[in-house]
Amino acid sequence: MSYPAFISAVFILLLSPGPTNTLMGLASARDNFWRVPKLLPAELSGYLTTILPLAWLGGELIGRWPETALVLKVAAATWVMYLAAKLWMAGNDDLPYGSVTARQIYVTTMLNPKALLFGLVLLPPSTAPDFLQKLIIFVALASIVAVIWGVLGRLTQVGAQNHRRFMILQRVASVWLAIVSCTVVAGLFHAI
Repeated sequence: MSYPAFISAVFILLLSPGPTNTLMGLASARDNFWRVPKLLPAELSGYLTTILPLAWLGGELIGRWPETALVLKVAAATWVMYLAAKLWMAGNDDLPYGSVTARQIYVTTMLNPKALLFGLVLLPPSTAPDFLQKLIIFVALASIVAVIWGVLGRLTQVGAQNHRRFMILQRVASVWLAIVSCTVVAGLFHAI
């Protein structure tokens, strides 16, 4: 895949709404924008935890044990639904309870179905001469997208006098995560 095609595909996929982006935007909206750079190492670590083993072993692993992909998707759907429920239950008076943690970002990103696409489809095999360059580009693009979602999350709170707008955003984020989880589960039934 050429560099322009790789950059375009990765950027568009990273930018699309998903569980990690939702949490990054929510963290920025709840606390402040500077929460995003603090959570970024957890996001990048989550992606690399999934992507690197897939780049080295993915094709062979999935080819030999196709159910591995199903197990990963079930784990992802379960985790995202858990986050959706947790966000929905977080109350207005309980702001620390609802704060997005580095652990949540890490696990969410590690189980993010996008990570499977990056590791199995978009990044070249680890033996390819351009693997390291494309991995560096991926990390840079993931960082840029996290900042974009952080800015968007913060912009939702401009001019807010109380936490009402944030609570609405939190409920919308919860519903969106539930939809993502259900979509992954529906895809599992379609695959079976």
